Amino acid sequence: MTHALHYAILVSRGIFMPIILAQHSGFCFGVQRAVDATEQLLAQGKPVALLGELIHNKQVTGDLLRRGVVVVNTAGECPPGHTLVIRAHGVPQQVMNEIAALGLDYCDATCPFVKKIHAIVAKAQGLVVIVGDEQHPEVVGIRGYVARDCMVVSSAPQLENFLQNYQNKGEQSPVLVVQTTFLAQEWKKCKEIMKKHCTNAKIYDTICDATQLRQNSAAQLAQCCDAMVVVGDSQSSNARKLVAVAEVHGPAYLVEDHHQVRGLQRELACLRHIGITAGASTPARTIKEALQTMSELTNENVIEQENFLSDDDFGAQLEASLQSMSTDQKVKGIITALNPSEIQVDIGRKQTGYVVADEYSNDPNADHMKDLKVGDELDLIILKTNDAEGTVQLSKRKFDSVAAWYGIVAAEESGEVLEGKVIDVVRGGVLVMTGGMRVFVPASQTGVPRDNPLEDLKGQTVQYRVIEVNKQRRRAVGSVKAVTQAARREALANFWATAEVGQVLQGTVRSIMSYGAFVDVGGVDGMVHISELSWSRIKDPSEVFSVGDAVEVYIKALDAEKRKISLGYRKAEDNPWEILRVKYPEGTVADVTIVSFTQFGAFARVIPGVDGLIHISQIANERVESPQDVLEVGQTVQAQIVGIDFDRRRVSLSMRALLPEEPMAQEQYEEVSMEDEVVASFGSDSETVISNAISFDEE
Repeated sequence: MTHALHYAILVSRGIFMPIILAQHSGFCFGVQRAVDATEQLLAQGKPVALLGELIHNKQVTGDLLRRGVVVVNTAGECPPGHTLVIRAHGVPQQVMNEIAALGLDYCDATCPFVKKIHAIVAKAQGLVVIVGDEQHPEVVGIRGYVARDCMVVSSAPQLENFLQNYQNKGEQSPVLVVQTTFLAQEWKKCKEIMKKHCTNAKIYDTICDATQLRQNSAAQLAQCCDAMVVVGDSQSSNARKLVAVAEVHGPAYLVEDHHQVRGLQRELACLRHIGITAGASTPARTIKEALQTMSELTNENVIEQENFLSDDDFGAQLEASLQSMSTDQKVKGIITALNPSEIQVDIGRKQTGYVVADEYSNDPNADHMKDLKVGDELDLIILKTNDAEGTVQLSKRKFDSVAAWYGIVAAEESGEVLEGKVIDVVRGGVLVMTGGMRVFVPASQTGVPRDNPLEDLKGQTVQYRVIEVNKQRRRAVGSVKAVTQAARREALANFWATAEVGQVLQGTVRSIMSYGAFVDVGGVDGMVHISELSWSRIKDPSEVFSVGDAVEVYIKALDAEKRKISLGYRKAEDNPWEILRVKYPEGTVADVTIVSFTQFGAFARVIPGVDGLIHISQIANERVESPQDVLEVGQTVQAQIVGIDFDRRRVSLSMRALLPEEPMAQEQYEEVSMEDEVVASFGSDSETVISNAISFDEE
């Protein structure tokens, strides 16, 4: 049952709920990460010092202090033996340098989204403009990474005034970033102003995704409520911004805990709908206490925003629709008996109520004998009353269909993600069953690649959004693709917020091309070039990977602007030249295998990936006219490594060095230098001969 549907049914039962909790409230990703990191240190028994408040919340800070954590203002104040935790807002580069100079044990709990801003401004070549509160710790930290000119503005008019007087617009491209908790609407104005004054500006939208979700959620809820209560610390920028967003639509109150909620009893007592949200630094227990207190004060229950429907809207429509279907309206029935053909129910009347099996569910696979038991309560519609026989025929299927329809209509307006089962493949798409209603999903919105069969979806449970509703014909169109694309965008945002060069990731091979393989690393695709697959020469990536393989890769390079990810697969410890360096130094005698010939010698495999050259003068004491006269491909011989050039990846071998010395005719061979020898390298092609030498590919 969907959330919207659940509420509609509650309204139809006469249960009124005026306290609505916003869908997005409480700890964000960065705050949760900082708190978890500190909790982990305490769990390990380590003494902890916080460099400033970990987050802007007095309750969290007070709880940590009671557990022995100390707060210091500078790195130099950190007590000996303590692990210094850097707050979620981050600190300037100078402070990080000081921590390193002091040799302190530290834990960097800076929000990854904030660290991303640090990296952006550190690379800037021209003016950096930061939109935010100049005194906020996050902005102070960002400013500490700017190497050149920097300006902090707190509003669109202030930015306009600054740019009108800025004299160096034509020089290096200015960079515009924004505090992660800034007001989204004001930031939008700032971007337009920057584009107008500086056409070459680089604008980075660095407002945290969680911030935008909270602000949007609060704004939507405020439009439906008589007043909003924001739970959060008075010093929290995030909480203050939520108050500003809500105040556009009506009264808004900022409270720090449930004690302050009690102070609002007079203001809240006469209100019909009260919305409640919480800043990103507000812990769950504080929100719960505030909700419990509000419920006590108003003597009402609490629902979530995504469950909320206006009392005058869908609840009333549902009731009216149910009333119109029967003069006896809807009823509740308590199951008194079950058999394969019908369900007998007590509806509180003299007549006997019954639901035939076909009127139980729209799902043809549903089995009332397995789903129900005596004593269960059902919502039903009266189909027919037979006073003569003293029976009432009822339908659960029709009740579910009507309720499900209004849930789907509500979901189309709210954007709620619904879940359903694909029951059939039809012309142009598939049918998804949700709560007794069929929703059509066009082939282009299924997420299945074009020309691929849709039959594989049949029987699967999918998530989708309702993108079109025809109320007259009671038909709806859904999109699975909209949900998967949103999930992919979220995965991309999370990836780029935390990704670092050298990071090891688990992935799945999605596709293989002639030049490499694409690997899915948690919803984001990166490419492993063919040269990064193996230390040995391969002609095709399929020699190493197959589609669907689970592989371990690492990040070689990141291009944030182009959103490109370069991955590596081969490991440094498997590099044959490193193995050669450690296990086969010059002078080593090894069994080598002849792999090919040239007119001036033979190539021999020392270890997989490294071939060496036995020059014709080093095969035997006597003169050899052709290497093939003495050796053959595949033959294993003993040879000594007499020379290694790691920079040029060449190895010289000698069989003659292992033979007893015999005098050679003066004219037998000319002196051969290491430079003139043609030696093997990793992945060499022994048939490539240029000017009596071999050019080696160094991948």
